[in-house]
Amino acid sequence: MKNIIAEIIEDHISTIKSLDNINEDIIEIARDMTEVLKNGNKVIFCGNGGSAADAQHLATEFVVRFRSDFNRKSLPCISLTTNSSLLTACANDYGFEEIFARQMEGLGREGDYLVGISTSGNSKNVYKAVQVAKQKNITTLLLSGKDGGNIKNIVDKSIIVTNYNTARIQEAHITLGHILCLLVEKFYFNE
Repeated sequence: MKNIIAEIIEDHISTIKSLDNINEDIIEIARDMTEVLKNGNKVIFCGNGGSAADAQHLATEFVVRFRSDFNRKSLPCISLTTNSSLLTACANDYGFEEIFARQMEGLGREGDYLVGISTSGNSKNVYKAVQVAKQKNITTLLLSGKDGGNIKNIVDKSIIVTNYNTARIQEAHITLGHILCLLVEKFYFNE
């Protein structure tokens, strides 16, 4: 059991350490998100399962605050994973593949920023949300893993965690999300 724990910790550390290779990309994405927010638009997150939880978590960090010692105004951000009535009605009436696209159709505005989170990069509902976003001139980012899947081919930018273990990918995604929250706060509030 100790060997299993040690292997998991080592895989986690090496996966997180690999993010150091893309820090220029992360900075650029944070600057882009900051501009979107400064222009009066919003950041939108979506994903399934653990990625749905990450979408909710990160949207909360933007709206409430990321750092407990830094009080600031709320930043406009939503997660498309939180309204159970909407999700179940849409899944029932249009199909599960449409749950995010339908919301992007109604809530997304030109100039917004969509972050699709999919560990495989192949989630059909995230793919369809990106398609709608592109039609509405909304900037799109994919947080993925493995080989980036199909979604990487249609987004404006992607960060692909080079690991095939879903747990490690999700751990990296929340770390990336926290980094983006911190950088956006620093850029937005001129720290």
